[in-house]
Amino acid sequence: MKAIVQDVYGSADTLRVRDIDRPSPAEGEVLVRVHAAGVGPDVRHVMTGLPLMVRPVFGLRRPRNPVRGWDGAGRVEAIGAKVTGLEPGDAVYGHLDGSFAEYALAKPERIAPKPQNVTFRQAAAVPVSAVTALQALHAKAGLKAGQKVLVIGASGGVGSFAVQLAVAHGAEVAGVCGGRAAKYVRSLGATNVVDYTCREITDSPRRYDVALDAAGNRPLPLLRRVLTPSGTLVRIGGEGGNRWFGDTGTQLRMALLTRFARHDLLGLLAVVRRADLLTLTALIESGDITPVVDSTYPLPQAPDAVRHLERGHPRGKVVLVVVPEA
Repeated sequence: MKAIVQDVYGSADTLRVRDIDRPSPAEGEVLVRVHAAGVGPDVRHVMTGLPLMVRPVFGLRRPRNPVRGWDGAGRVEAIGAKVTGLEPGDAVYGHLDGSFAEYALAKPERIAPKPQNVTFRQAAAVPVSAVTALQALHAKAGLKAGQKVLVIGASGGVGSFAVQLAVAHGAEVAGVCGGRAAKYVRSLGATNVVDYTCREITDSPRRYDVALDAAGNRPLPLLRRVLTPSGTLVRIGGEGGNRWFGDTGTQLRMALLTRFARHDLLGLLAVVRRADLLTLTALIESGDITPVVDSTYPLPQAPDAVRHLERGHPRGKVVLVVVPEA
C-alpha cells in the first residue's frame, strides 16, 4: 500500500510517499481502508519531534510509527477475532494509527459510525479537533447555557468546532481571529469577533465565563484578565516554549495558580473516544454543527498540506484525500 512515511524527525521535507506492507489487525483491532485523513498541529509536533519531551512516547531517535496521521475516515476492511459490532464495509471515522496511508489500524473504542449526512472528507476533519473542543467546553469548563464564551483561534480546526459547539449549547460566543476570517467566524455563530491584528483581547471591557485558548501563544496574565471573577480558562494550544519542554512551564503555572485563584486554569490533552464521537455524530446529523474543510490535498502531496498548515490561519481543517471520490 502507499503511505506517507518519515524515517527521521524534521520538517515536511522528511515526508515521503512509499509502498509498504498493509497492516494486519490483531484480535482486538480493526483495519480501515482510509478514504480521507485530517492534518492538524498534532501531526506537526510528532513530525518535528518537538518538544523533545515527546520523543520517549513517539520514538527517541526516529518516529516509532513511521506513518504520520491520526484523524481519519473510511470503511472497515477487516476485523480482529475479538471485535464485535463492526463489519467489513462499515463507514467509520475516528482515531486511526497512521492515517496518512491507504490502510490504517484502529481500536474499536476510538472509532464510530460516520455521520450519514457528511462526506468522508468532512468526517476526517472531525475526530481530534472536534473531540478536543467538546472535551474543553464540556468536560473541563462545564459549559452552561447563557454563559459568555471567548474562543481564541476561532477560525482553525479546533476553534471552528468550539464556536459551533458553544452556540449549540446556548452560549453567547465571541471569536478571536484575523480580520479576513471575521465573516467566516460569524457564519459559525459568533456574535462578536475580535480581530487580533487590530486589537488585543483585553481592549474591550467584555469579560467571559469561559475562555478557550486554541492558539496557545498569549501570556497567562493577559488571558486571565478577560475572565469574570470566577471564570474558567482552558488552554489547549501549547506553541512556543523551549526545545526540551515546550510550553510545560505555563501548564505548571496554571496548575499551581488554580489552587489559589478564583479562576479555574486548566490544560487539556484530549483523547479521541467512541462516546465523544457518538455525541458529535448526533450533533452533525441534527445540523447543530458542520465540519468545515479548509482545503484538500491528494495523499502524495501531504508535505504541501503540512506546509499550508504551518503558514497559518486555515479556515477549518486541512484534509488529505486518499480515495478521490471520498
